[in-house]
Amino acid sequence: MADVGVGEAVLGAGLACAGGVAWVVNARHQGVRRARLLFAGGGVAEPVPTPWERGLGELRRLYERVGAEWWTLVAGLVLALLGASVIPVVAGAAGVPVLRRVGKARRARLMREGRADAVIALCGVLAGEVRAGQQPGEALLRAERDSGGLGEGHAAAIAAARFGGDVPGALAVAARQPGAEGLLGLAACWRVAVDQGAGLAAGLDRLDGALRAERDQRADLRAQLSGARATALLLAVLPLFGLLLGAAMGADPLRVLLHTGAGLGCLVAGAVFEGAGIWWAARIVRGAEAA
Repeated sequence: MADVGVGEAVLGAGLACAGGVAWVVNARHQGVRRARLLFAGGGVAEPVPTPWERGLGELRRLYERVGAEWWTLVAGLVLALLGASVIPVVAGAAGVPVLRRVGKARRARLMREGRADAVIALCGVLAGEVRAGQQPGEALLRAERDSGGLGEGHAAAIAAARFGGDVPGALAVAARQPGAEGLLGLAACWRVAVDQGAGLAAGLDRLDGALRAERDQRADLRAQLSGARATALLLAVLPLFGLLLGAAMGADPLRVLLHTGAGLGCLVAGAVFEGAGIWWAARIVRGAEAA
């Protein structure tokens, strides 16, 4: 019990120091803002945020600067102080690469979806330019400038459109980027229009409709799977609520889990089952999305 008291005292001192640092930084920012308003020579003054808002802003910037994955290590250090054990630190360090991988996959998914939306916008703008009487090469230049839908492979396609090169081939190369697969359809429409004299605008309209329908289908599927994701997340955080409830009832769950044989066994078994459940739920969601 004495170790737990010492851990709580150290945690309280650390929080007090962090609060003092945040107060000093916020005071410095307020002084700089007042100086800017003083020497601005007129104009409408910006509303000065409250200390609570400034503190939240500093915490948000610190969170973005450190990275979400490293907060598991911070949480492990806090639990290690409260429970007087190194096990939470080891668990927090093990969670850093896992969360880093999850964050990397999320950023890749967002980039892929953004690129797919840009390709759809490119097809729509290109169809409008062609229908307005622009030549395909000039229309592609304007459409790409307005939408940016070719991503990293835009240089070769733009050069081919400007100097009469192999535009379908350049579009096929740009389509290798994740999310830009719709450019393969654009390359096929371009090739058919050039070789057989077919209407490029009509083909682009059909391609735009197909890509939009596919995007809407993915969005609908993601909405249907949001309930499963929320359930899996709730089941994942239930053990934390159990620890808080036990601490509120005076049972000292950290001492039982970290300093007794039965508690360590329950901790290992719970961690194994928790990881297996999260993995299985994520596998089901990924399988549904892939299908």
